[in-house]
Amino acid sequence: MALGSSIALAQSTTGSIFGQAPTAEGETVQAKSSSGVTREVTVGSDGRYTVGSLPLGTYTVSLVQGGKVVDTRADITLRVGSGTEVSFVSAGNATAATSLGSVTVSANTMPAIDVSSVDARTVITSQQLAKLPLARSAEAIALLAPGVVPGYSGFTSGTTGTSLVSFSGSSVTENAYYLNGFNTTDPLSGFGGISLPYGAIDQQEILSGGYGAAYGRSDGGVISQSGKRGTNEWHFGAQVLWTPAFARGTSPDSYYVTGAKDGDIYRRYSQNNSWETTESAYVGGPLIKDKLFFFAAVEGDKRSGNSIGPVTSSYNTQYQYNNPKWYAKVDWNINDNNILELTGASTKTSYKGNLYNYDYDTKQTSGLNSFDTSTKNSAQVSIAKYTSYITDDITLTAMYGKQKMTYFSQTPGYDPTLTYISGSEFENPDITGGNSIVNSQTVLTANNPNHRATSNNLRLDLSWKLGDHTITAGIDNLNSHDIDDGQTGSAWIYAFGDPNTPISGSPFVAAPGTGPGGQTGYYVSKYLYSTSASVRVKQRAQYIEDSWQVDDRWLVKVGLRNDQFTNYNPDAQAYLRMTKPQWAPRLGFSWDVHGDSTLKVYANAGRYYLAMPASVALRAAAGSLYTNEYYTYTGIDANGNPTGLTQLASATGGAVSANNEYGQAPDPKTVASSNIRSEYQDEYLLGFTQQINPDYIWGMKAQVRKLRNILDDICDTGTIANKAQALGYDIDPSTLNGCYLSNPGRVNTYRIVNPAGGYYSVDVTKDDFGMPHAKRSYYGLETFLEHPFDGTWQAKIDYVYSRSYGDSEGQVRSDIGQSDVSATVDWDFGKLMENSNGLLSNDRKHQLKIYGSWQVAPEWMLSGNIALLSGTPKTCLGYYGADESNPVGYGSYYHYCAGMPSAPGAAGRQPWQHIVSISAEYRPVWADKKLGFNVMIYNMLNESVATSTYALYGNSKALNTNYDRINYFSTPRYVRFGINYDF
Repeated sequence: MALGSSIALAQSTTGSIFGQAPTAEGETVQAKSSSGVTREVTVGSDGRYTVGSLPLGTYTVSLVQGGKVVDTRADITLRVGSGTEVSFVSAGNATAATSLGSVTVSANTMPAIDVSSVDARTVITSQQLAKLPLARSAEAIALLAPGVVPGYSGFTSGTTGTSLVSFSGSSVTENAYYLNGFNTTDPLSGFGGISLPYGAIDQQEILSGGYGAAYGRSDGGVISQSGKRGTNEWHFGAQVLWTPAFARGTSPDSYYVTGAKDGDIYRRYSQNNSWETTESAYVGGPLIKDKLFFFAAVEGDKRSGNSIGPVTSSYNTQYQYNNPKWYAKVDWNINDNNILELTGASTKTSYKGNLYNYDYDTKQTSGLNSFDTSTKNSAQVSIAKYTSYITDDITLTAMYGKQKMTYFSQTPGYDPTLTYISGSEFENPDITGGNSIVNSQTVLTANNPNHRATSNNLRLDLSWKLGDHTITAGIDNLNSHDIDDGQTGSAWIYAFGDPNTPISGSPFVAAPGTGPGGQTGYYVSKYLYSTSASVRVKQRAQYIEDSWQVDDRWLVKVGLRNDQFTNYNPDAQAYLRMTKPQWAPRLGFSWDVHGDSTLKVYANAGRYYLAMPASVALRAAAGSLYTNEYYTYTGIDANGNPTGLTQLASATGGAVSANNEYGQAPDPKTVASSNIRSEYQDEYLLGFTQQINPDYIWGMKAQVRKLRNILDDICDTGTIANKAQALGYDIDPSTLNGCYLSNPGRVNTYRIVNPAGGYYSVDVTKDDFGMPHAKRSYYGLETFLEHPFDGTWQAKIDYVYSRSYGDSEGQVRSDIGQSDVSATVDWDFGKLMENSNGLLSNDRKHQLKIYGSWQVAPEWMLSGNIALLSGTPKTCLGYYGADESNPVGYGSYYHYCAGMPSAPGAAGRQPWQHIVSISAEYRPVWADKKLGFNVMIYNMLNESVATSTYALYGNSKALNTNYDRINYFSTPRYVRFGINYDF
């Protein structure tokens, strides 16, 4: 059998059919779907044919000779972005038959190996989703793919609230999300994207590497969902799911493990409980047979429960989440050559809670204390897509979509006279008697209730088949607007340190012992924080790719993409303009070794650029306020406020900001280095897939990723000022920005205002800053064995051995839970980067995944999903050097632990996770198998282990009692019961 070029356009919602047919004059191949789409193409003189850019669905493929159907293959189900081989001759016999003379109808027994692809993709179909025991989110589905692991538990999607995932060592913000071809990635920070109601997902495509030039703005992975569409038969159905409280396990309680509180309880999880119900329904069918189709789905999810807070905030919160979704799609087959698709989708999430007083000694809950901050977030998508099969060889696709998002929060009964109390465990016990004093204020930072955002995505793609070449080119334009985004916050932050050591060296803050009440090391700071902005981001891209069928066994794909990114400040002035050519070449091949699709060898190499989301402007370009004013104290009132305050000496005589964030808006021309470049990564794949026999497939894949450039902020303005003065420039160091967006590890050129007019240009090297070269490397080796579904059972075993190391996780930092995109603690000062090279937060040395299903009897289906994952590295962060000082004012954020160098991972690893989930479904014959009863047990072993621990050690003289206590546990067991009806 010969390879055929797979024509499946960017962020694809389509697939293709290719294959071999006997050569005869006027011979054609016709593909007709259950939704009325009909395409007919001519078989080439070499016996090959390709039907590209086909909407997903089930097809009947027929060989036509002399106007008569002579052979047919029925029930051909396409997979998104993939080619499906349908051949009408045997291998090596392309010209043997000139007329088959009769019609043969066969079931879908197509080869399981897609020899037309050169990337690393996993496609999960709606049939699999209906069977497998999974949490109902796009990320939970993505975890089935090799190299995809859970991200830091504290990082969740802003619109859906779901936990995020890491692809092959990349951070959780470096992924791209698509819905029916439209980019739904969160435009504010890259934290997730919206997804479909679970029952409306036709297929989810997970691209974990090697994707073509049509894809961009991601150096992690791609999660692309294709929604269901109507067919020529009406179908409807409904489902109810119930996860009761009595069948839900709890995580262990969390305890302090260091310092004076070693062994004391920190947080009680054993009294937490929750229940969840999900109701969904769908309907789809023809409005006009073969011409106009409709599909719609709705889903309502409600979760209620309670959560016991830590001893430092001892409330029992009674909460409720409501998460409705809807999806609708209209498909219009205008004629055989033109198709119009209209899609609408919406997802909302709302939260409200009441805080009741809780006594840790008696384990009793008493009266209402206050109301928690309520939130209402939503995202709504509208998409129009037009496909024109101009000729058999030329296909044009145009898509335009828009996304509207809202973010609303308020705190009922909010009392602005009360200040949030933080670090109450560090209140002076000589004053409190060892019992923390707090108040009912639960709001540390308040969001702007008018916050909203929009984004729109325009794509034009043209595919042209020229002999053995299929050339595809297009544009990919994305605009986003973040409106009234911002937070304000204030707090009293209690702390404890060495009474004789300055709290900070730069900016200088005197030692606690210099003030009354600080002789034992206790002090407090007044924290103020404020950001506010409306900003825009413009992203443009052009690409071209050639899929070249060199001969009947070799396919080569050569592509080139060029991205341009521009970020604007609140005054619509560009502060980041990365519009010079950012060439991203892609090269891959597929070798059908035996010519019969039983052994494929493939490889891929590519470069991938990452854009900067809108939220970067809030602290980099919009004039943020972030200060602390330090005091000693001699008393604490009933609301937790310090009394008897004495201000400690500081560099400013008052409040200080480690990053010079005093609320001033920077000159947009000085926000970033003038020679700044986007973050980008190079990736290399080499693998093979082999069909051992008709029942089994196995394969291996090696993957290497190298981060070549990173974009983050550098805040060492002292070094920049010294370099400028060494060059003879007359500057005032106090006029410099607090931080500068830069390419750490490279030479950066900074613009500094010349008092006489214009700007000075100052080149500063990594050696000037005392910084290492930026590095993130990933190596992975995958081995898998699969048994495709044969009507009775299906299973896949996948093992990945990998290593992710370097000195930068990426745009965010998981070990300390820092979500400030490209404004992390990393790279702010050279001393923070000493000993920073080690195992990165998303490193999972071993990943074993096993999932499958078994049709035990006509009425019974059993399924399982097992994930065995080694633990992530632990980090110990303390004060600087052997003398445990604080030279740049960051406190316990240096890569030293008890005065000794401590690289990431040197503190050990979190424990392994062993997640075993099973499900069973009963579809009785007496209900014609349209009625189903099912039960799923997630994590049936009820193993709940630490996924994150507190990384800040403090110093030997003032140990942080929080160090190494558990922040997050893995999800304990829960049982979900369901009833569904499909007609």
